[in-house]
Amino acid sequence: MLFDTHTHINADEFQEDLEEVIERAMDAGMEKMVVVGFDRPTITRAMELIEQYEFVYASIGWHPVDAIDMKEEDLVWIEELAKHPKVIAIGEMGLDYHWDKSPKEIQKEVFRKQIQLAKKVKLPIIIHNREATADIVEILKEEDAKEVGGIMHCYGGSVETALECINMNFYISLGGTVTFKNARKPKEVAEAVSLDHLLIETDCPYLAPTPFRGKRNEPSYVKLVAEEIAAIKGISYEEVARKTTENAKKLFGIN
Repeated sequence: MLFDTHTHINADEFQEDLEEVIERAMDAGMEKMVVVGFDRPTITRAMELIEQYEFVYASIGWHPVDAIDMKEEDLVWIEELAKHPKVIAIGEMGLDYHWDKSPKEIQKEVFRKQIQLAKKVKLPIIIHNREATADIVEILKEEDAKEVGGIMHCYGGSVETALECINMNFYISLGGTVTFKNARKPKEVAEAVSLDHLLIETDCPYLAPTPFRGKRNEPSYVKLVAEEIAAIKGISYEEVARKTTENAKKLFGIN
């Protein structure tokens, strides 16, 4: 059975056919999935979806690109929602230096506040990292994020950094990019990192795996990620599916 640890089925792209998308996920062997809310509208929708579907859980936080828009009351709101038994993580949070909407210092401040909140509510965190690896690792260490641990979402960094993050109580989550022909780093990470420390995800509707690259991604495609990791490691698909599901349940504290 599969566990997609990072979806955005709360996105507008799924408004028209969510029931069919969910059905395809179930047919592919989906056991559980996490829907990620990263601002007011997507968090609100995520909370609706966890009430609607028994096997859907939520992670709620504030995206670094929109850090400049976050107000103190948003953080209070997230803390209140985190009391829901099906809210199992805080995030996605982190740093994104690709876009210039939110200044770096504001991103860092919002990142730190969310780590502190996660420690307060005792939930793991989901990390978004784009072109900001050194600063993310530094902040995780300074804020003692090891206390709650979490996920390096859609990991695209080096094996060395992956191992550093694992030592800080983080899992490495691989998505559709690991299936891309020229994606050297994700493939190296899939080979080098122990299955004990790996998770799988789609990040749908983004980053669809081969052969759907460039099209809308959806949760059922997480099976292709698991199959690719199995091929790289020279082990069975069933073993990858079973172990990554076990890892996710352990991290999130769910059965």
